[in-house]
Amino acid sequence: MALTLPVAGLFSRLRTFAAAHTNRVKITDIKVMQIQKIAGNSLIKIETDSGLAGFGEAGVSGPMGRARIEAPIPLPGGVEGIGRMRDLLIGKDPLAIEVHFQNMTSLMHYYMANIPTVSGIDIALWDLAGKITGLPVYTLLGGPFRDSIRMYSHGDGVDMMDKGSCRAFADRVKAMPEGFNAFKFGGLGVPSARFAPTLDQSQIRYIAQGYSNIREALPDNIEIACHCHDEFDEPSAVAVAKAVEPVNPIFIEDLLFPTFSQAWMSVRRQVRVPLLTGEKLELLDGFKPFIDNEAVDIIHPDLSFAGGFTGVKKIAAYAYLARMPVALHNVGSLILTCANAHFGASIQNFYRSESQLGEHGNYIYGMAATPLEVRDSHLKVPTGPGLGLDINSDFLKQNLSEGEVYWG
Repeated sequence: MALTLPVAGLFSRLRTFAAAHTNRVKITDIKVMQIQKIAGNSLIKIETDSGLAGFGEAGVSGPMGRARIEAPIPLPGGVEGIGRMRDLLIGKDPLAIEVHFQNMTSLMHYYMANIPTVSGIDIALWDLAGKITGLPVYTLLGGPFRDSIRMYSHGDGVDMMDKGSCRAFADRVKAMPEGFNAFKFGGLGVPSARFAPTLDQSQIRYIAQGYSNIREALPDNIEIACHCHDEFDEPSAVAVAKAVEPVNPIFIEDLLFPTFSQAWMSVRRQVRVPLLTGEKLELLDGFKPFIDNEAVDIIHPDLSFAGGFTGVKKIAAYAYLARMPVALHNVGSLILTCANAHFGASIQNFYRSESQLGEHGNYIYGMAATPLEVRDSHLKVPTGPGLGLDINSDFLKQNLSEGEVYWG
């Protein structure tokens, strides 16, 4: 019952607004394309016989996304024979999003479902649903709870062991037009590769000093978060968390290997800083043990990895029962950024969203034909149909990844 309660009625708004448009539009094609500087993600385009198209972002490369869509699968519903993932969607009503999500995520043969690919398709289906109904995605998802979402950026390009570099970064922060008041820092020269050894005391002091330097340089109103990459063992994770505690971080991210283990519980018992994780977890199954065991303070799904709007809405509803806030991971394009805005507006327990926007992320602004509004660390949620993003096609053509063809 606990699992079904938060899911019941989650998508009633979509069903209500879509009723008048059911079976009037059919999907004609699904395309995947990768552009530069979006952390290896790819863009999804779903075309229809109405001329409308929906756009999404998947947590896989272009070649991988295309391969997954073309991979052989047994068709559902008792249909004999082998088809492809695209055959689950071509010729179908794009508004049947719950049906499509169930079909795509329950694949088991010959390959288990690739949730990052499904995520991108799901985002595109919701964008398309908004365009068909003439409504923003946040309305179809049950919102809005807010008209802008709080964001944070990255402390890229600063040498935290150099006080001069820290002061220079503080000066750059003051000049940023977005007015970001929270930044995430990491990469202090300690082992960050896979299978990192247990940190010694000199490395722990090194980390503590770096965060002390950046805290000293930044104004008091600028919040700091600590970034790890799932590399530490349990004693090192505890030591790192205690080392950064004096700077009062808003959270420390991904201290341990992504999936749940008793090590997470051990760290939770020993440290006092807020813990956050989840950028590589998939569906509610991946997040449920963290929520049930209160192993972290904040969950951090990525819409392009964890299940798109449909999958992450279920995660957020379950987290709400535990009064746990939901942050959103994002190092992707403006498609994912706008998706985060709509999702953040649609749930009560939203915390804040990561963003590439800022000093070292201005590149992706060019993807929008109409500029997004970011002020005082908040992104104004677009109010147009679907994601409300008017995509600059010339930008996409000019920034294709090597070997990619424009929606080829």
